[in-house]
Amino acid sequence: MDTKGKKILIADDEPDILEIIQYNLSKEGYEVTTAKDGDDALAKSKSSKPDLIILDIMMPKKSGIEVCEILRSQPAFKDVLIIFLTALNDESNHIKGLEMGADDYVNKPISPKVLVSRVNALFRRFGKEPEGKVLKIENLTIDPDRYEVIVGDNNITLAKKEFELLYLLASRPGRVFLRNEILNQVWGNDVIVGDRTIDVHIRKVRQKLGLDCITTIKGVGYKFDL
Repeated sequence: MDTKGKKILIADDEPDILEIIQYNLSKEGYEVTTAKDGDDALAKSKSSKPDLIILDIMMPKKSGIEVCEILRSQPAFKDVLIIFLTALNDESNHIKGLEMGADDYVNKPISPKVLVSRVNALFRRFGKEPEGKVLKIENLTIDPDRYEVIVGDNNITLAKKEFELLYLLASRPGRVFLRNEILNQVWGNDVIVGDRTIDVHIRKVRQKLGLDCITTIKGVGYKFDL
């Protein structure tokens, strides 16, 4: 994979962790910047404009979740990839992170090889633009070339995974997509996520569209039916 020009920001309050992650990602060819706390992460995100941000959840000044929420509220950071580092194995923290817009999470203690693999996997996955035709279903338009969703006269902002999830389901109205099928097609085999990831993103798509268009087939999967 070509890593040239890809910029990564790492935010963690432990200097040893920053050093080892920076070293291993730099070996891969990435341009790496570091931040020591939440406020520093926000400032350097705006100045360096990274392609991917690695955030420790438990940081001083602002937590990683707070930083992620602030960044995701700004259009300039809608498509930036975000990975959480966490020593917390509580599922609720993982779900909260995904709800705030994280793309993946890695548990501490960190294996540099695993983290580099997850970073590479995200870039491979999200470097692929969705292919296909513009979908027009009643008052909903989904344009894969522009990553644009329009409901009536309103432009709806979706993150990349939210868009790809909606496009997949809407491409075959009425067809039931199995949960594993959705995980493989939207997140890919390289990214390790759980079933709850789908639930979180389905809920966010429903909320943003304001449409009752995605039906849950309990124990099976989801289908688009507007």
